[in-house]
Amino acid sequence: MSSPAIDPATRVLLDRYGHRADLLGRLVERLSQGAADNAIRGRVEVPEESDVVRLPSPGTAERARLAAIGEKAIAANKVGAVVLAGGMATRFGGVVKAAVPAVLGRSFLDLKIADHARMAARTGGRVPCYLMTSFATHDIVSELARAMSTDRVPIETFAQGISLRVTHDGAPFIEADGSASPYAPGHGDLTFALRESGVMKRFREGGGEILAMSNVDNLGATLDPAILGLHLERGAAVTAEVVRKEAGDKGGAPARVDGAVQIVESFRFPVAFDQDAIPVFNTNTFVLDAAAIDRDFDLTWFVVEKTVEGKKVVQFERLVGELTAFLPSAFIEVERHGDDGRFQPAKDPQELARRAPEIEALLRARGVID
Repeated sequence: MSSPAIDPATRVLLDRYGHRADLLGRLVERLSQGAADNAIRGRVEVPEESDVVRLPSPGTAERARLAAIGEKAIAANKVGAVVLAGGMATRFGGVVKAAVPAVLGRSFLDLKIADHARMAARTGGRVPCYLMTSFATHDIVSELARAMSTDRVPIETFAQGISLRVTHDGAPFIEADGSASPYAPGHGDLTFALRESGVMKRFREGGGEILAMSNVDNLGATLDPAILGLHLERGAAVTAEVVRKEAGDKGGAPARVDGAVQIVESFRFPVAFDQDAIPVFNTNTFVLDAAAIDRDFDLTWFVVEKTVEGKKVVQFERLVGELTAFLPSAFIEVERHGDDGRFQPAKDPQELARRAPEIEALLRARGVID
């Protein structure tokens, strides 16, 4: 992909963020050979009832017991937070989402960090926060992070990879202004970027053992010690949060594949499989064992069709949920709404306006805001 069609400005971005032209070349070759089927292989079945456990309700003795386990881990400086703050910065009018005012004039990132500071103060521990950015968000998010970083909640940024959109015949897609079309190739970059940036090494050398990962736009996914406690007690390498489906939901879900439970993205299910038979779906909120994810994984590069400037283009993307196909994983059903609700994503201004009252209420109930 060293074609002269790649303009100088894009070439600078590609070099800065470690574009792998050799990898893109192999993916394009696969596309040209017709090997672009995203369907999962194996026998796919609805998970058994015991495959997904419910998080105990607040106020119960079991919730308190699990929270005590999680708080002990935080107090021992074993827990870090990963916030996905990458993407293409397009859904809020070109403003980087992390910087967008979400509730009471406070930005998504400000409220995420306030939550981590709350748990650090409660336990006396230190909660390092690692922000995964993209080429489109890195500079702005890094500037925000420098202003918010403290001794108790030190913040570090690291960038996911970069790639180029192509046409269906494999040529670089050229936008109307004559430039190539870069994109961020999905949150499946997480474990690779953690290692390549040195963040994982520094976290583990500092005694870190557990990483709680969430999207910057899901303010319901606060750092909950009970979920950390459940993760530790079950001994899984990955713990995935799921919620009850509602009308219009789209996304992956836990399913048995050849007998083992993993997150299967909606577009990967066999055509004849009734996805509505699975009552829960993935929230993209995970607890990850640092030692277990500190290696390479052969994650699938999915072929994703997008429309750019009215034309159909191809992107190759990896998704972090596929880690559950490689590692022992647990699945926790959490509340979606109310003071204990943990899934209130705001992908665009309209969704944020609709969800803001519920987000504010749950953040108040948890002491993130006064």
